[in-house]
Amino acid sequence: MVEQLTPLDIFHYLQKNIDIKWLAGRAHATRPIKRSLHLNQQSTLVGHLNLIHPNRIQVIGKKEWLYLNNICKQSDRSLNEIFSRRTAGIVFSNGLEIPDEIIKLANECKTPLLQTHLSSNHFIDSIRFYLADLLAEKITIHGVFMEVMGSGVLITGESSVGKSELALELITRGHRLIADDAPLFTRIGPNLLSGSCPDVLKNFMEVRGLGVLDIRAMYGENAIKPKKQLRLIIHLERMSPESQQQLDRLYGSRSIKTILNVPVNEIKLPVASGRNLAVMVEAAVRNHILIEDGHNASDEFIKRQQQVIQQNKP
Repeated sequence: MVEQLTPLDIFHYLQKNIDIKWLAGRAHATRPIKRSLHLNQQSTLVGHLNLIHPNRIQVIGKKEWLYLNNICKQSDRSLNEIFSRRTAGIVFSNGLEIPDEIIKLANECKTPLLQTHLSSNHFIDSIRFYLADLLAEKITIHGVFMEVMGSGVLITGESSVGKSELALELITRGHRLIADDAPLFTRIGPNLLSGSCPDVLKNFMEVRGLGVLDIRAMYGENAIKPKKQLRLIIHLERMSPESQQQLDRLYGSRSIKTILNVPVNEIKLPVASGRNLAVMVEAAVRNHILIEDGHNASDEFIKRQQQVIQQNKP
């Protein structure tokens, strides 16, 4: 999550996705935008022009511009008020022509002045959507993030345990890579985590002995997935024969791991020579999907045993 949001951060982020221009007021481009205001100010981060409870980013569309023109004929006060110290930026929407006096005032007050051809409603919806992602909590976790059986699966484990080799085998079996080594997870809802790959790592995977591989070039477009919701963590763990004997034979090693206050199911898979981990991961994902749908094989097995015991009682 961005700790100190600035007008320049917002501009660069929006510039990648929508039509927007910076016209004036660059002096305070990196001044932090205060998001925690007094409750009685009732202001929000972005919204239509509001002179009573100013938004941090004021959006002026056709109706707002007509209103300003009418009251500015009677007084200069309102025009100056929109450049108050509480205003972090002003955006003219609908491709409105901006008078030179407003550009001059923006430079004098050092208030960022932006312009977009989008309608005011469309722009506000867009900026709120992009800011929700920009301000969302984020975390990078060491591992390989993949789409297996249509589910987002994070493969974790200590270094050299075989995560990349397992991921490579899964790719050859038709599953898709999202991010190797450092997937980035974003909290997009109360119980939703979306995982993606940092730009510098996209399409690449490092495998010991082979170096860095371009998965897209080797296996095609379908071997890559840009992002996916995280549904399951599979943790690879080296275990001694004694430790493996202590595993729950009915339910396996299942637990809950909390990431950004979101609970995620985790399965521990013992790593040992001769085990086909790719097949085990596929089976683990299939079984997890069944459990989420209400079918638990372990519970069914116990229930069947109890029925047999009851039938055999004298």
